[in-house]
Amino acid sequence: MSGYTDGFVAIVAKNKIKDYQKSAAIANEVWLECGALDYKECIGEDLESNDSCGSFLTALKVGADEAVIFSWISFESREHRDAVNAMVIQDPRIASMCGSDEMPFDPKRMLYGGFEVFLPKPA
Repeated sequence: MSGYTDGFVAIVAKNKIKDYQKSAAIANEVWLECGALDYKECIGEDLESNDSCGSFLTALKVGADEAVIFSWISFESREHRDAVNAMVIQDPRIASMCGSDEMPFDPKRMLYGGFEVFLPKPA
């Protein structure tokens, strides 16, 4: 298991899911080519709250016409992540997506953070 992970949560209009999947497939290819250890994109399937905890739907104010995307990218370390991401941002496939009016989601509603893995302990 890697020692560092970038995590993302995005809200995507259901009518933009196919567009998002196309963009995610390109991003997956780029991150892995640049050295990321793993890249996952998941779409919310069981998001209802129960008596013991809240839900993504409530916390993120997700509309009936929207879906929740949960993603992560794994790296050896924070330093490895920083080096990989420096290459990714220079890739023309990513540069053409960033800031485009054609983005399939609102980046202002995206959550992002870098996380150090503590279990299982990295080798």
